[in-house]
Amino acid sequence: MPKEKLDFSALQAYIPEGSLDAVLVYIYEHKVQLTITRKRASVLGDYRHAHASKGHRISINGDLNEYAFLITLLHELAHLLTFEKYNNKVLPHGQEWKATFSFMLIEFLKLNIFPTDIQIALKASITNPAASSCADVNLLRVLKNYDKKTAQAVLVEQLQTGEKFAIKGNRIFEKGHTQRKRIKCREIATGKLYLFSPVHEVIKII
Repeated sequence: MPKEKLDFSALQAYIPEGSLDAVLVYIYEHKVQLTITRKRASVLGDYRHAHASKGHRISINGDLNEYAFLITLLHELAHLLTFEKYNNKVLPHGQEWKATFSFMLIEFLKLNIFPTDIQIALKASITNPAASSCADVNLLRVLKNYDKKTAQAVLVEQLQTGEKFAIKGNRIFEKGHTQRKRIKCREIATGKLYLFSPVHEVIKII
């Protein structure tokens, strides 16, 4: 996956106004190599701990809006801090990581850099943060309000049952009924059923 090493002077373009100084404290103190990647479907960010001659490395998807970018960066920095304190002796998203991430979210909430709806969603998740922003449906739903969207881009949950939509690769689906926390959809070409997150962004077919 092609990566672009980030010049820290350009970091402000990716994160909310008023958050740069607080972020740079972590970046410089822990000697983080931060890179921006193209969109990855499975992850929003990634952390690799320091070893041998390499320092701590964090990569973040460059297509994220400024609030999603910052929250993802804090998520990965929490992994770094947890590793420095516990090495590999704890679970990647265990109680130690959750406590670290929660502390960082509280710290950045004090900066008043998030819109009200994101503040509310973050406060609701602070006591038990999800393993990823993608797994926190309520937070992801709110964060998507700040994405740049095309005219036909919608969330699966915004479609009516029976309406058709397309995803990457021009695969076409028909929305079905909700099954627990997912929405069952049928792929038109194969007839196979797939479960979608309600906040998965798709292209509505008109």
